Amino acid sequence: MFGKLFFKIFLSKKKESRKGLALFPFLLFCLLTLSSSVHDYHVSVTQMQYNPAIRTFEVSIRMFTDDLEKGLTQGNDKQRVVIKNDDKNDPLVERYVLKSFVLMDSQKKPVAIKYVGKEQEEDATWVYLEIPFQGPLNGYKLQNSTLMEVFDDQVNMTNIKNASEKRTFLFKKGQTVHIL
Repeated sequence: MFGKLFFKIFLSKKKESRKGLALFPFLLFCLLTLSSSVHDYHVSVTQMQYNPAIRTFEVSIRMFTDDLEKGLTQGNDKQRVVIKNDDKNDPLVERYVLKSFVLMDSQKKPVAIKYVGKEQEEDATWVYLEIPFQGPLNGYKLQNSTLMEVFDDQVNMTNIKNASEKRTFLFKKGQTVHIL
């Protein structure tokens, strides 16, 4: 943001616009500070909504892209992973997310989850999943430990909407599984 502003001022032919160059040291400091700093909180938001027409939970998980990249990099022999639309990282993202986002039935058996894809926008990445499902959620457990091995303060907020019922769960270190 500050970089674009600086270049807009610098490249301007209007003399009065170039007066903004006096702010260059401040703008450069802000640009470097903001671009090299990491956000102070680590959170993901998951929407899990039941679609009765196709008997499926439609799941979308929104994470900070840099956090997801760090998690993927750690699990990829420290080989740096960069998330962009149309990249070749879907197998990595799928493997990573399906390891940390698990729905278990009342017998503690994992329910099949289908990875649909991902979409990167601005500073966030959306991951889309589908879970074929019939019957009530009673006795089911959900694990959402995404990025918790990377950040001790990671919180994964999960909203579940089934028919007219809507519930919210907070997953964090020490509380990675909830009974639904």
